[in-house]
Amino acid sequence: MPEFTRAFVPGGTFFFTVVTCARRPLFRAPLARRLLRMAIQEARSRRPFETFAAVLLPDHLHCIWTLPSCDADFSTRWRQIKGTFTRGWLAAGGDEIAVSAGKRRKAARGVWHQRFWEHVIRNEDDLRQHAEYIFYNPVKHGYEPCVHTWKWSTFHQAVARGWYDRAWGCSCADRPWLPPDFSALDETVGE
Repeated sequence: MPEFTRAFVPGGTFFFTVVTCARRPLFRAPLARRLLRMAIQEARSRRPFETFAAVLLPDHLHCIWTLPSCDADFSTRWRQIKGTFTRGWLAAGGDEIAVSAGKRRKAARGVWHQRFWEHVIRNEDDLRQHAEYIFYNPVKHGYEPCVHTWKWSTFHQAVARGWYDRAWGCSCADRPWLPPDFSALDETVGE
């Protein structure tokens, strides 16, 4: 079995991929989106972090967080988010996938994939590449033709702050557009 080593960097900026169990499209449901938002807000109130970029798709989410300068504990935050969401989801009548006896002994539920993937952001170029990967992800998966038409993304906030033009990653603009080349990132993210 492979050994997973987390990169703990106090005050670090991290890219995360978090997936539902068996890639079930839970976040098509408005209730699931609301519960996830509440779980993230609750975790942030207990253990602060700053979200630089995020996107929510039906079966997974990507985000970039920066932790406080003396803190490297993103694992506890994700455990809190997943646990709060799971309790709320099941209490509201949401279903789960059956898990193995071994996972049940560890109190695992069939709502989230057990693990998550993280990457330490190394520099400004790395941050830009991962933010653009996040923003373009709904187009990559075929959910929308343009980045700006996907509702569940912080791309809209990035545009409002002047970081991106609304037409970035857009195939409906009047001018020709070529999508960014994410082939190298796809290999590291493993989607």
